Amino acid sequence: ANELDYATFYPKISDKEVYKVLRNDLLQENQSYNSNVMDDISRTTKGNAEQKPNIILITIESFSGEFIKAFGNKDNITPNYDKLADESIFFTNLYATGTRTVRGMEALTLSVPPTPGNSIVRRPDNQNLFSISTILQQKNYQPYFIYGGDGYFDNMNNFFGGQGFDIVDRNRGNALSDDIKTKRFQIPDNEVSFENAWGICDEDLYRQSIKYADKNARANQPFFQFVMTTSNHKPYTFPNGKIDLPQGERNAAVKYTDYALGKFLAEAKTKSWFKNTVFVIVADHCANSAGKWEINIKNHHIPAIIYNLPQKPEKIDRLTSQIDLMPTLFGYLGWNYNTSLYGKDINQTKIGSERAFLGNYRTLGMLKGNIFTQIDDRKRVKQFAVTGNDQSLSELKTKDIGKISETISYYQTASERFKNGKMKMTKHVGLLTKK
Repeated sequence: ANELDYATFYPKISDKEVYKVLRNDLLQENQSYNSNVMDDISRTTKGNAEQKPNIILITIESFSGEFIKAFGNKDNITPNYDKLADESIFFTNLYATGTRTVRGMEALTLSVPPTPGNSIVRRPDNQNLFSISTILQQKNYQPYFIYGGDGYFDNMNNFFGGQGFDIVDRNRGNALSDDIKTKRFQIPDNEVSFENAWGICDEDLYRQSIKYADKNARANQPFFQFVMTTSNHKPYTFPNGKIDLPQGERNAAVKYTDYALGKFLAEAKTKSWFKNTVFVIVADHCANSAGKWEINIKNHHIPAIIYNLPQKPEKIDRLTSQIDLMPTLFGYLGWNYNTSLYGKDINQTKIGSERAFLGNYRTLGMLKGNIFTQIDDRKRVKQFAVTGNDQSLSELKTKDIGKISETISYYQTASERFKNGKMKMTKHVGLLTKK
């Protein structure tokens, strides 16, 4: 099944109460609601001194926090990322929503908690949703999805095309849905030096990023790229002669992934568009992802950086969700915009109200402070104390009712909003819904 019906299988609270809790929780310091309608979550965000640099969002396959030096790795397999982290806005306490690539894509583009069942990326009728693309297109950006395999896989092309992204992929003959109105560009064979079952190597992929950045820069068109890497994936193969570790093992793939990233940024620095381009570099999920039941918090901890902003580097140690990354970027850029996203700008979030959403196919949860609240498809609610470096869970006898309501409010409304078409774009967010 594509989605597990929330209302049938999960704990619920009344519609009135659920939206009251949600609306109270979603509002940032610099936001106001557009209406008093109970289930309208659209908010006006006030910025100042808007900057509109090009944005390249690099989503790195299976790039766990445990691979990088700042989080204790001693193998020196990510020297480029380690150096970048010191020069960037570096999120040290950020958690992926899920355990699959399509979950990471959902979190970063739709900025929504991981609703039960499959990611929204894989579900039918998922076009014209309110997404980061809605906001970017209002700011006159041209969005691209750049992927080194065939984006037919996991319905990625229909999802990204349905949110207005132009697609750059290997296109092995799988046609786009007729509903998709955006353009698709094929990565030609003569621009591929190495390819495995998942796609072209990261170096080749980054060359595509540069190719389309050059093209947009020549046309004076601000661009946004969602670049999805694949080299850090089994079978862990990549071009020979690049790094000093043998093919076919995880550490080698991580080191090659990092090598390709360093090479990409070195080339980007030679371009006229570089000084006006911001790079967001984050993982889709961790490498050692769990099954359909148990949630292991440590296996959701991922690194994220925002590089090349015109300001001093800083570390953000506050608890942050993957769904908060793009709203936080929009905050750094000083943007005024309407939003119906669930993610929040961490710098406009009250101290103490930080939270992260973690889920797998059936079990969903919210981490807040040192308490993890978990709900599942047998309508069970459990709470755990989170302790130690390994973030182990021990079940609590007495429950914090407020955190339970909050957890349910996010998952219940997100599930209901997708199911009933309320995530679709409407007039007051500035773009018309296709009926």
